Amino acid sequence: MKRSGLPIFVRLDGRPVMLIGEGEAADAKRRLLERAGAHIVDETGDARLAIIARDDPEEVAARLMARGMLVNVADRPDLCDFTLPAIVDRDPVVVAIGTGGASAGLAAALRQRLERLLPASLGQLADALAGARDAIRARWPEGAARRRAIGSALSGPLDPLVAQDDEAVVRWLADPDAVTGGVVHIALRSDDPDELTVGQARLLAQADQVTHRAIVPAAILTRARADAQRIECDAPPPDLPGLTVDLGMAG
Repeated sequence: MKRSGLPIFVRLDGRPVMLIGEGEAADAKRRLLERAGAHIVDETGDARLAIIARDDPEEVAARLMARGMLVNVADRPDLCDFTLPAIVDRDPVVVAIGTGGASAGLAAALRQRLERLLPASLGQLADALAGARDAIRARWPEGAARRRAIGSALSGPLDPLVAQDDEAVVRWLADPDAVTGGVVHIALRSDDPDELTVGQARLLAQADQVTHRAIVPAAILTRARADAQRIECDAPPPDLPGLTVDLGMAG
């Protein structure tokens, strides 16, 4: 059984969340909930989520779970219906790091690394892309072509790991550098997905179809988009529409 669960983002703005406990741990949870806009209530309130930060949580956790509530207990993953991740906030971009309760310290260390990597302008880039949605759709009406164009831009002129100015999206739309389609052949030198180059990983993430020899391991194929068509074949692929990545092992 996987401990990590299914990551989701819950809108809490104005919604009640129960917080039970006092002290440093409870204060930290309160700050987190307030930042998300939650309306914090005590055990007498009406809520669907509860966070418990106290030394003797078992009885109250059982009581709230019996009411059908989803419960988080600080430092007790065995009592949690859900866990709270470490967060990197570049509003509206939020990166959440969870370990399924295995190690809050590990999650915090990863957050600190990502804080240094992600520029402060990342949220502005997201807002600019949202504001340009109609223009992007008009430029690339077909969904697959639009996805490839955006993917190409985000690995090039709109690189999200590089600080972008307010006109970056406008410049990209005026002179787009988009992946339009075709067949790209990749000869893999290893069956280890961690040894994919950045360019190979990017192409797999953008591909509409992935053709592959039987010897290509599943661990490599899973790096492609979940909705990308997989085609096992012994010869180069036919002329398929969109972007096709053809995978084989180097001799």
